[in-house]
Amino acid sequence: MDLRQVRKEYENRGLREDDLVSDPIDQFKIWYSEIEEAGYSEPNAMVLSTVDKNASPSGRNVLLKEVREDGFVFFTNYESKKAKDIETNKKVSLTFSWNELRRQVLVEGVAEKIPENESDEYWAMRPYESKIGSLVSDQSSVISSREELDVAFETQELKWRGLEVPRPRHWGGYKVSPNFIEFWQGRQNRLHDRIGYELTFEGWIVNRLSP
Repeated sequence: MDLRQVRKEYENRGLREDDLVSDPIDQFKIWYSEIEEAGYSEPNAMVLSTVDKNASPSGRNVLLKEVREDGFVFFTNYESKKAKDIETNKKVSLTFSWNELRRQVLVEGVAEKIPENESDEYWAMRPYESKIGSLVSDQSSVISSREELDVAFETQELKWRGLEVPRPRHWGGYKVSPNFIEFWQGRQNRLHDRIGYELTFEGWIVNRLSP
């Protein structure tokens, strides 16, 4: 499959330093609101990239569930591959691709587990079926068939029907505390706008990056 001639010219309005606020998390919230208004499907979908003990990288889509003043929160199985990678190396990246507005946001930072009571609070908000799914899934492990998974779901669903499903200890949240955030805006002739925020002892500094 030859994709060398596949290209699209970007004609969006550019990104100027004067357009940005001083705090990158506040700037992220502005862009997120704009992409929501544009009707983007699942704007909170992001690629979480990690590195394992052998320095091999991997990425997967996860859902952003909260933007805090000091970081980005997602939830997962603490026994999954991504969680094991984070145990080995807490440095991760998050990538948001919002093609409708020709935008991308890259977040680099450190991932750490959030307090258990905060994971409990979000667990209580989840749909019943999602809770059962988290009980059943031994994430990233090898299973014999799809049927094995379906039978396990039916068994747990029957067991907990009408009851409060407890949060398993192997499931909870992480917060990614950023030290670098880049805002990318597609422009004509591949001369895209890239603005990077870097965290220093003095606070956030802003630099324009070459495309």
